[in-house]
Amino acid sequence: MTRRIKTTGRCGGLAVVAALGLVPVAASTAADAAGCAFAPQGEGRVAAIIDVRSFRLEDGREIRLAGIEPVTAERSKDTSALSAMLMGREVTLSGDDDTPDRYGRQPAFVFLTSSETPVQAELLARGEALVSGTVADKDCASALTAAEQAGRQSKQGIWADAAAIKNAESPGDILAGIGRFTVVEGKVLSVRQAGATTYLNFGRNWTRDFAVTISRRMLARVEAAGISPKSLENQRIRVRGFVESRGGPRIEVLYPGQIERVGGN
Repeated sequence: MTRRIKTTGRCGGLAVVAALGLVPVAASTAADAAGCAFAPQGEGRVAAIIDVRSFRLEDGREIRLAGIEPVTAERSKDTSALSAMLMGREVTLSGDDDTPDRYGRQPAFVFLTSSETPVQAELLARGEALVSGTVADKDCASALTAAEQAGRQSKQGIWADAAAIKNAESPGDILAGIGRFTVVEGKVLSVRQAGATTYLNFGRNWTRDFAVTISRRMLARVEAAGISPKSLENQRIRVRGFVESRGGPRIEVLYPGQIERVGGN
């Protein structure tokens, strides 16, 4: 694990964003803070785009953009946005852990050499990616969330579709995305524990309706982040993760960042 390094520069990089024709992250948001400036992991020139969130450097290293997920299965093969940003460009890498994933890709936050804004934030602000909720660092998580919110407010990319966030009261729509990373919003009707699992229930039919699950092993991590599952009862929340089918649709919480209070009862 490498040590996180704070920087004094703005993470906004608005002049660079404008030059690239990208949607700028709003000023005065968390994205203007040090954000995702971690310990350096090297640099290089982008030689090939592999998919919507990974690329290959000229030295052969394969890099995966940390902290984000593709927006939809249909758009997961459209690499035009990432290609326009990165192809042939010099980039620098940073991160809190450079352990390769199971495909041999190095997870990293990626910056064009002329910018202090991570590529992840640019994609989020354009509605070309979703926050994964896996980033533990609060500054970085806030910067990514602010970028996604900017894209949502300006209806960029995926956010031009009113159904981009699934309604927790429509389990059939959620199940249509089984195996995909999905954002669901709704009111938690009840919080129950069954064995080693805590359930956030969004409907009264536990075998059909949408629910969020938190294992006993993960519960301590969620509570340490200031989220008491019981306090979410009768609250409106937004949850993100991979949809599973266990009777009804389920999303398992593995990171506190997957849960977001959106206010209102």
